[in-house]
Amino acid sequence: MSSDADLTLVSIMSRFSTEEAARAYFERMRWPNGPVCPHCGSSDKIYARTPNAKTRTRPGLYKCGECKDTFTVKVGTVMEDSKMPLNKWLIAFYMMCASKTQVSALQLQRQLELGSYHTALFLCHRIRFALKDISPIGQLGGEVEADETYIGGKTKGKGRGYTGNKMCVVSLVQRGGNVRSTVAERVNSKTISALLKRHVAEEAHLNTDESPLYTKAGKGFASHARVNHSAEEYGYYDYRTKRTVTTNTVEGFFGNSKRSLDGTHHQISRQHLHLYTAELDFKYNTRKSTDGERTAEGIRRIEGKRLMYKPKVAG
Repeated sequence: MSSDADLTLVSIMSRFSTEEAARAYFERMRWPNGPVCPHCGSSDKIYARTPNAKTRTRPGLYKCGECKDTFTVKVGTVMEDSKMPLNKWLIAFYMMCASKTQVSALQLQRQLELGSYHTALFLCHRIRFALKDISPIGQLGGEVEADETYIGGKTKGKGRGYTGNKMCVVSLVQRGGNVRSTVAERVNSKTISALLKRHVAEEAHLNTDESPLYTKAGKGFASHARVNHSAEEYGYYDYRTKRTVTTNTVEGFFGNSKRSLDGTHHQISRQHLHLYTAELDFKYNTRKSTDGERTAEGIRRIEGKRLMYKPKVAG
């Protein structure tokens, strides 16, 4: 059998063209050691029910011998209560994970032949929520760059720096490592301090611009170096500490992210921005993986996640 690294759109169409084949793939991704009951967590005494049209026993149904409840691979995931065939779910996961930028809901609606735009949009949000790293393990270390950016359209009669109609995203990037982004309702030194304390190790070297937001927050780390953008300074080498001081990595992430969003979506609501940033973070953090590996990793993250039609804004 081909590995996840070899997974392509053509192989998906040939290997997983049926509901049964796609279901087997999702089960292998979610339960590599065999089915686990999502209701009680038991992996013992799990029985596969025989499909029967008369008793309305559908294919892929399991029964737990411990809690006596039934389940399928969809239960307890972003796919729960979805009537869309699993082979279409697999194609949607691949399209969104393999794309270097973004995939619009309209594109998925056309190519997957979905009934409505709202169905396609909800599908996209569910996949983005699956990609979201709810509880990241460990803290960022080494050289860490922190910066904030504002996402939103222009307001007529207002200058370029007007942020009243925009949403702030704070991103922390470990050079050569991962990025963690947060949609911040209020941006102040208290907010920044809380984010840095949660996500960045005390032994890390913090790199920021000259913004006063980081003045107090930066004191809790091994060092805090700044670049003065207002003086057109974007990086320098500190011979005393033998470190390169710059925020080019996080700014490059912001630049690529904004081009990706602006080139695909007409607008992004404040309510769902945290899902778009989750997708952007996931793609950056898996940038060294193949499209197939990235898709498989995204599918493995479906466990224990549900997304209702009107999700709350993430803090």
